Amino acid sequence: MTDIEIARDANLENINVIAHKTGIPEMYLETYGRYKAKISNDIMKNLENKKNGKLVLVTAINPTPLGEGKTTMSIAIADGLAKIGKKSILALREPSLGPVFGIKGGATGGGKAQVAPMEDINLHFTGDIHAITTANNLLASLIDNHIYFGNELKIKKVTWKRCVDLNDRQLRVVNTGLSGEKNIVPREDGFNITVASEIMAILCLSEDMQELKQNLGNIIIGYNEEDKPVFARDLKAEGAMAVLLKDAIKPNLVQTLENTPAIIHGGPFANIAHGCNSIIATKMALKLADYTITEAGFGADLGAEKFLDIKCRKAKLKPNVVVIVATIKALKYHGGVPKNNLQEKNLNSLKIGMQNLYRHIFNIKERFGLKTIVAINKYNTDDEEEINYLLKDLKKKEIEVSLVEGWEKGGAGAKDIAEKIVKLAEHNIWEHAMSFETNREVNYIYDLEEDIKTKIKKIATKIYNAEGVEYTEETLKKIEKIEKDGYGNLPICIAKTQYSLSDDPKNLECNNKYDIHIRDVELRAGAGFIVALAGKIMTMPGLPKEPAAEKIDINEKNEIVGIF
Repeated sequence: MTDIEIARDANLENINVIAHKTGIPEMYLETYGRYKAKISNDIMKNLENKKNGKLVLVTAINPTPLGEGKTTMSIAIADGLAKIGKKSILALREPSLGPVFGIKGGATGGGKAQVAPMEDINLHFTGDIHAITTANNLLASLIDNHIYFGNELKIKKVTWKRCVDLNDRQLRVVNTGLSGEKNIVPREDGFNITVASEIMAILCLSEDMQELKQNLGNIIIGYNEEDKPVFARDLKAEGAMAVLLKDAIKPNLVQTLENTPAIIHGGPFANIAHGCNSIIATKMALKLADYTITEAGFGADLGAEKFLDIKCRKAKLKPNVVVIVATIKALKYHGGVPKNNLQEKNLNSLKIGMQNLYRHIFNIKERFGLKTIVAINKYNTDDEEEINYLLKDLKKKEIEVSLVEGWEKGGAGAKDIAEKIVKLAEHNIWEHAMSFETNREVNYIYDLEEDIKTKIKKIATKIYNAEGVEYTEETLKKIEKIEKDGYGNLPICIAKTQYSLSDDPKNLECNNKYDIHIRDVELRAGAGFIVALAGKIMTMPGLPKEPAAEKIDINEKNEIVGIF
């Protein structure tokens, strides 16, 4: 059976039932049909005196193009915890239509470890990403309208881009304003994918509507004739944008195929944005369950680093346990096996590729100082000798590990890792701390007070294992201006390839010395971080040669097919 057939065959409970057993009163629920609902943020007032549950972060090694199953693993772990009697909840990101119609074809887990209704979640869901797209493009239209009617703010350079939630490389660089009308000024412009929009980051890092509105106003849309920043608030744009986001700021409640509650909210990519679900959703989940399972996008070098250095620092959170997901095929991929031959047995390449896993383990345990367990996401095609070698080598190095069969068995295939997570989390010497302030902090990779280049270098050398960092001359000038304008103390969000620790997607083994090449930096004053673009990474992805869209259809029964 395909994933969509498995999901359609599941016995889902009415969302009101899920809310009731989660502890969400009906007055805080806004239903979208039988299986989806939004949760009013007012519920947090009722929960503020309730102790937080444990936070489990799921991350991974550097993936293959199809990913390594972090979402599948997160869902399986939540179901596994429920199987052993723990009240668990998921806090995940919303899928972008870019990957749905691109390579992945869906992002709601797989097999018996899925969130549902999977077609709705993968497509328009409750309209959050559309609202973000519209708010982004409203700001763009207000900017150009202001220039058209006299440009009172003396805007000389516009840096704000339009967006669309699809992979469309043709929109990376475009010429706009070509109608020939009297007051329209043509310029070279471009689009981002919505999940890379600063508004997506703002939504995910704001904790209430007032903070959201303030951060929208802090967006820098360009620079005036004196080279001073012009803000969205100068255009009186933040109110209208906030109105468009009034429902999008509310987290979405759904369920797994085994009826474990899941809060899905926000969806920034981790290779070109900060890669985490919303702070609102995570904090809400921590109040509603004993265990909150969340994930950070792509490999731990991207998602986990940003989760810890950006999100945890902002939200005053700290994971009790970090799960690093690996697959046999990805380990061989990083050992030099071509992606078309990953199912073939190759013990030598597995050994080489395991260095990628050990680097991520080192980063989480030694750099960040967090408890770690490796989850081997088992495929039916995996070779037993390769699995046994991997498990034996990890145990020899005294690294906690679990073989997880969530795809095939659901929560029953994740009971072992659930029990190990509980053991790690509940034997924490800081377990009685009620808040971040009385708890031991994460060992952040850099201090905010350090200069921008120092922060970038620390990420590059400590996390990516690079020798150093190289900059273009134009990038150095931009860094100097950001610091001169008073924004040098913001955290760093590096945009780079997810396929390698380096900034070269073809450098999979990372055997030789390498530098990280920063070709541009972009200030995100509203979101509260600085984006550094490494290598050839693009903020508008393109479709593959054979996009998943070619296989997605609706049949004569009015059923969606092809999403997986």
